[in-house]
Amino acid sequence: MKNLLFVFIGGGFGSVLRFLIGKWLNNSEGNFPLGTFVANVLGSLLIGVILGYVAKNDAINQNHTLLLATGFCGGFTTFSTFAYENQVFLKSGDFTSFAFYTIASFVVGFLAVFAGIYLVKFI
Repeated sequence: MKNLLFVFIGGGFGSVLRFLIGKWLNNSEGNFPLGTFVANVLGSLLIGVILGYVAKNDAINQNHTLLLATGFCGGFTTFSTFAYENQVFLKSGDFTSFAFYTIASFVVGFLAVFAGIYLVKFI
């Protein structure tokens, strides 16, 4: 039960922060969903740092990992919104934005995880 509470609390904070970033960066004038992209990339970088630090040190216990990686990063990043935004691109026939957003999200997201793990080597 305690594990669920850590995930719940972290997920709540992550979701609220993602919502605020989306409100701040997504505007109706732009076509690119920058808020979702930024949240997903930052979340990928952060989970790389957290899990890289966990792998390197035993300083973070399971509860902290559940709170930060599973909860916060899980709530902060969003695959469902990413999928919906791509559906909107496809429905409107904007195949260029669909391809760019999809490829950029996967490539930059993976690179962010690797960068986070790499950065931990210097901590």
